[in-house]
Amino acid sequence: MISLQNQIILITGASSGIGTACAKVFAGAGARLILAARRLERLQELAANLRGEFGTETYLLQLDVRDRLAVESAISSLPNAWSEIDILINNAGLSRGLDKLHEGSFTDWEEMIDTNIKGLLYLTRYVVPGMVKRDRGHVVNIGSIAGHQTYPNGNVYCGTKAAVRAISEGLKQDLLGTPVRVTSVDPGMVETEFSDVRFHGDSDRAKKVYQGVQPLTPEDVADVIFFCTTRSPHVNINEVVLMPVDQASATLVNRRT
Repeated sequence: MISLQNQIILITGASSGIGTACAKVFAGAGARLILAARRLERLQELAANLRGEFGTETYLLQLDVRDRLAVESAISSLPNAWSEIDILINNAGLSRGLDKLHEGSFTDWEEMIDTNIKGLLYLTRYVVPGMVKRDRGHVVNIGSIAGHQTYPNGNVYCGTKAAVRAISEGLKQDLLGTPVRVTSVDPGMVETEFSDVRFHGDSDRAKKVYQGVQPLTPEDVADVIFFCTTRSPHVNINEVVLMPVDQASATLVNRRT
């Protein structure tokens, strides 16, 4: 098992859900954290909590991963003490809408494509060269069961997560011959702000997604990510698909009520 003491971990989408859960589990292991998200106040609150509980050193980036120039600037201007990133967790992602493809919103499509695919690519492109140069590193991409199984009205979101899966596979192949590892962690139902975002803040509709089901928690997913990143250096866990016991596929869910 690899020690993460003093390793530098960059987490995108760190202000909520799986990103926040990752920050906590890695803080507990003694890592130093670069926390990136659009909502700076949430990052500041998280950083204060981590400092109080674990004494964690943090560096905050108010960042929209869709903005390539902002990503380039953020990575290139990291202080020397924070520039050698050991682990990149590409967690920033979202779903917008649940419409038939021929009735979908162009704005929703662009937000999903720009965040889930292009944002992930931007961070990877600017961070991984340093990993290759230093002969160490690990990229963890947060995918989804939607990247394995398309479901009705999921069209573009499923397409973006299928892209994440393909990009992860391609990156692993391109890094062959280096010690840099690549993992895709692909959860099913996780109770986060995901559904609130998908339904544009309609919390009543969002709650129905998890009604009668015990979904995964962000901590469950963070635990799997932590496991993947702490294996022996010669071990690469390529892909993990995890779902709650109440879910058998993207569309098969056992509801108790």
